[in-house]
Amino acid sequence: MASESPVVPGELTVGGRVRGFTIRLPRAAQDGGPRPLVVVLHGNHPEEGAGSRMMREWTTFDDQADARGWVIAYPDGHGGCWADGRGVTTAEAAGVDDVAFLRALIDHVASRHGTWLDRTMVAGVSNGAFMAHRLALAAGDQVAVLAAVAGGLPAALREVRPEYAISALLMHGTADRLTPIEGGYSRRRGPNGELRGRTLSLQETAEHWRAIDRCPPGPGRTLDTESSSRLTVDGGVGGTRVAAWTIIGGGHTWPGSRVPAGGRVPAEGGQSAGGGEPDTGEFDAAEEVCRFAAPLLIPAADRRL
Repeated sequence: MASESPVVPGELTVGGRVRGFTIRLPRAAQDGGPRPLVVVLHGNHPEEGAGSRMMREWTTFDDQADARGWVIAYPDGHGGCWADGRGVTTAEAAGVDDVAFLRALIDHVASRHGTWLDRTMVAGVSNGAFMAHRLALAAGDQVAVLAAVAGGLPAALREVRPEYAISALLMHGTADRLTPIEGGYSRRRGPNGELRGRTLSLQETAEHWRAIDRCPPGPGRTLDTESSSRLTVDGGVGGTRVAAWTIIGGGHTWPGSRVPAGGRVPAEGGQSAGGGEPDTGEFDAAEEVCRFAAPLLIPAADRRL
């Protein structure tokens, strides 16, 4: 493994479409045995391939790979976006099956780079967060942990009944104007101007995952910091956990992102957020989601509902 380049570009053909991705391996040689995989999903970006590149440049997931010995995958959405279940993206209009693509990617990385098949973490922002919810619901045999930033559960997916419990870390800013913390509809309206693509609020999304995981009743644990309020509920099936972080004054951005001056973070609806969006310097979201996931990469057999 030490002789491999830490950055490995690749392609898979899924559903008759060639799909691209980049794999970031840890720089240091690793001991034998499977290791964790993190799949990082970008927001909606008009330039295909640019979203995944920005997630590499503007988050610290590459640093997490080296610090933890984990493997990071940065896949590219079709046309710069994901078929996330809301029914509003160009990928959905094109009939793209992103669940199949991301499943195939997890299999590919496991076979080539020795990652676990049943203990992947998927993390996404905005359109990527919506897609992370969709993948976790559909592929709990492969995904053990979900991290969704600036993106609640698509309302159209509420009736999906997964077969596995999934730990979930949900982060949302109170000043997010593009995908409000209270939930709401996509800015992409239907052909007759009708509202479409509703997503649940942070609270509703947390309660939904808590119900799926069969967490016990009770208020959970709350930690209040200068810039956030963090509610955690433990005791789900197989030891799963749900955490909802309210980022006080946070906008539509990835907390702790390394956005250059004037830079923009890929966002829902084909517009960008970042440079002008309020952010908190209190924590690095990539570091926090990896810290959250580390004890929760539970085998699928132990999470079966």
